[in-house]
Amino acid sequence: MSSAASIDSHQHFWQVANEADYPWMSPAQHVLYRDYGPRDLAAVLARHGVEGTILVQASPTDRETDALLVLAESTDFVKGVVGWCEFTEPAAPARIAALAQSPWVCGLRPMVQDIADDDWLLREDIQPAFEALSEHGLTFDALLHPRHLGRLARMLARYPALDVVVDHGAKPAIASGDLRAWREDMAVVASRPGTMCKLSGLVTECGDDWSIERLRPVVEHLLHCFGPERLMWGSDWPVLNLAGGYGNWLEMSQKLTSHLSAADKAAIFGGNAQRFYLDRLRARGQGRLHAHAP
Repeated sequence: MSSAASIDSHQHFWQVANEADYPWMSPAQHVLYRDYGPRDLAAVLARHGVEGTILVQASPTDRETDALLVLAESTDFVKGVVGWCEFTEPAAPARIAALAQSPWVCGLRPMVQDIADDDWLLREDIQPAFEALSEHGLTFDALLHPRHLGRLARMLARYPALDVVVDHGAKPAIASGDLRAWREDMAVVASRPGTMCKLSGLVTECGDDWSIERLRPVVEHLLHCFGPERLMWGSDWPVLNLAGGYGNWLEMSQKLTSHLSAADKAAIFGGNAQRFYLDRLRARGQGRLHAHAP
């Protein structure tokens, strides 16, 4: 393999003993239904030359977010954490303010894709939480499906300063081939200045028939909409173990971007995640130090 990613912008850990925390997972999913922790990923990262990761929540619980922060403290390759908080709670702004004091929390990710109300992003009772994200310099990971993109665009129009990244390219329906609405709505979301998108999670949207040729039109559209300066590569490990594993997805991603310049590839495979997540985290930490200086 040629050049390797230096930052994986999207990976998970979990423990199946906390089964109630992961309602989307079942014992029938043998590949996923087991514990995944730092030891499992460390050798994979070393094999592919990945220097660091962003650890992302996979459970809509404060308990998991708190546990991820403990893991980040003891795991060298974890550089930042995207956690969770219940945006509908009146106490959400206070919880967000507290999380912003962590040296690890880059941003938050409400699991929009799993919320029954398709208009959840537009609810008035969650707007204080988004205001708190902006106020405290935290990012918003948008985990959603194509049907949510129009609502996302409307919500983001309220918050021009909110830093947002669309996870997994909004999970286009690659398996069915029904991409027309996704193409149009993704272009609208991408037209908002500064909005980012993760080149992640796409291989599992192909179903069993995953291939580089099925992925090519999707990746080309994301490159057209966002440009290499607003795309960041992520593995979605261990979920991508359902479809070929870490090395296969990394290699396909490199082939799909092989026509880009060295600078553009460096941005997608590390530089953009560094800028979006880690530079911001460092700046926020420096701000806290100055605020508490005598």
